[in-house]
Amino acid sequence: MDTKTIIETGQASLGIEFGSTRIKAVLIDSAFQPVASGGHGWENSQSPEGIWTYPLEEVWQGLQSAFSSLQEDVNKKYGCRLKKLKSLGISGMMHGYLPFDAEGKQLAEFRTWRNNITGEAASELTELFQFNIPQRWSIAHLYQAILKGEEHVKDIAFLTTLAGYIHWKLTGKKVMGAGEASGMFPIDSETGSFDSRMTGLFNSHIAGKSYSWTLDSILPEVLSAGTEAGTLTAEGAALIDPEGSLEAGCLLCPPEGDAGTGMVATNSVARRTGNVSAGTSVFAMLVLENSLKKLHHEIDMVTTPDGSPVAMAHSNNCTSDYDAWIGLLGESAKAMGAKFSTAELYDTLLGKALEGDADCGGLLSYGYISGEHMTGFSEGRPLFARSAESAFTLENFVRSHLYTALCALKTGLNILTGEEGVQVDEIRGHGGFFKTAEVGVRIMAAATETPVSILETAGEGGAWGIALLAAFASEKDTGTLPEFLEQIFAGSSGAATAPLKEDVEGFRAFFDRYHKGLPIERAAVENL
Repeated sequence: MDTKTIIETGQASLGIEFGSTRIKAVLIDSAFQPVASGGHGWENSQSPEGIWTYPLEEVWQGLQSAFSSLQEDVNKKYGCRLKKLKSLGISGMMHGYLPFDAEGKQLAEFRTWRNNITGEAASELTELFQFNIPQRWSIAHLYQAILKGEEHVKDIAFLTTLAGYIHWKLTGKKVMGAGEASGMFPIDSETGSFDSRMTGLFNSHIAGKSYSWTLDSILPEVLSAGTEAGTLTAEGAALIDPEGSLEAGCLLCPPEGDAGTGMVATNSVARRTGNVSAGTSVFAMLVLENSLKKLHHEIDMVTTPDGSPVAMAHSNNCTSDYDAWIGLLGESAKAMGAKFSTAELYDTLLGKALEGDADCGGLLSYGYISGEHMTGFSEGRPLFARSAESAFTLENFVRSHLYTALCALKTGLNILTGEEGVQVDEIRGHGGFFKTAEVGVRIMAAATETPVSILETAGEGGAWGIALLAAFASEKDTGTLPEFLEQIFAGSSGAATAPLKEDVEGFRAFFDRYHKGLPIERAAVENL
């Protein structure tokens, strides 16, 4: 069938991902390839209490805008409207805190992954479970609310994440994919559900509070990739498309987080594979052959969408600060009368980085827009520093901002590859860090000291990944998730870029300078 017929007969699958700065919708055909897309930009904001959040009304406004944009693309390309889907998947930025009461009323603002406000809770729970509980995780937010005596906690009937919330409203089902669930609470890879030993420990730990709920009663049901996770209701279809074109009835796959969809979009769900998602934040996901030898506070243990154990090194900050600098440099050029597109601006300036000194000529920068748990910061201050002897050139300046975007990530990766001996054959990259592909892969290869490749379809990102998971749930006799993806990705990966010796040595020198200079960043937080 041609693409128009596939769309008109309801054989296409749709993935919608709620990223930190963009909501993206990707439609795929029966060969699992992207055929149309739409999007909506949005930004988080801080509440009066200093909580990084998105109001839920903006969730639905953004969803409807992204779907409307998709409809326009479908009509422009194929002269038809999208009315019926084979399957649908929802993905969102991982982690966070969304509590509801028995009537479905939101009890507290959506607390996103960006908040570093749960240090006390995360530390206590890590000790209780002997399992690293990062500050971003839903259970850390819940326990911090308990420690603070927040009034709403006693009324919680359902706790979920952004993807789980949207899925619930579209289907009526309180479920979650294994990868996303592993960012709420530890998963038992043997059972494929939340770890019952740890839920028991938590329930006993808070027994004195006399809440009417237990942890297992308020968490969603965990489902593995390939499982049908409900169907789109008439009410859900109207939430996506108020104009009424979209029909109810298509199946939905389990909702997933951006980490899981990133693994799918880069075909990195099998053992000894790894991927790096680098944009507003940056994280590396390495699928393990064996369990880690010991607890590491810097490393998150999560799972693939089909439940395999994954070690995750996560940094809250990546491209935001250098985006701001590139924007400023672009304004300067325009003030002098220069004319160029945003793509030309990025390609030109990022390309200059490869002409700089391998160690950035002694320059130092920190892109800490927010706090950085990997290095022990609950708040951040973007910072640039140099000595009088530093080689202060445009090339070194840009390169220093690319390097620093990966230094917190490198701190975690050193634990995995050094102390734990984790091995991966290749890392597959996706996200805004790779806008200028040659620069992105070369800098990432230097930081990870591993060959890095970008899939031809990586630009579609997690929205394509959740569309593939939606298709996987609707397909029969496709084998395991890794087998399904191998068929789709055959021949689509470009040649990997091996790290250059001089780049690796230069990054190591900058990395040492970065860690020695952390007291400068701390002073900025304390005094600015």
